[in-house]
Amino acid sequence: MKERTKARQILALIGVIALTLLYLATVIFAALGKDFMNWLMAAVAVTIFLPVILWIFSYLQKHKKGDDELELFRNLKKKDS
Repeated sequence: MKERTKARQILALIGVIALTLLYLATVIFAALGKDFMNWLMAAVAVTIFLPVILWIFSYLQKHKKGDDELELFRNLKKKDS
């Protein structure tokens, strides 16, 4: 269980850093004008989709089943031997 919490913390830290850089890039591209409109739209799109993707990964990590049950089975098998 502790490993999952650690993985979620690392994922959250990566998300915070990435979003901070994306917000900065969005402001810079907006200030540079029309020549960077494609880059601005890409930065805005990624700024919207990245939190959704990170939430999905976090959700899947939180609701991941099977590993604990498999470990429990292995421990029971070792006790029987």
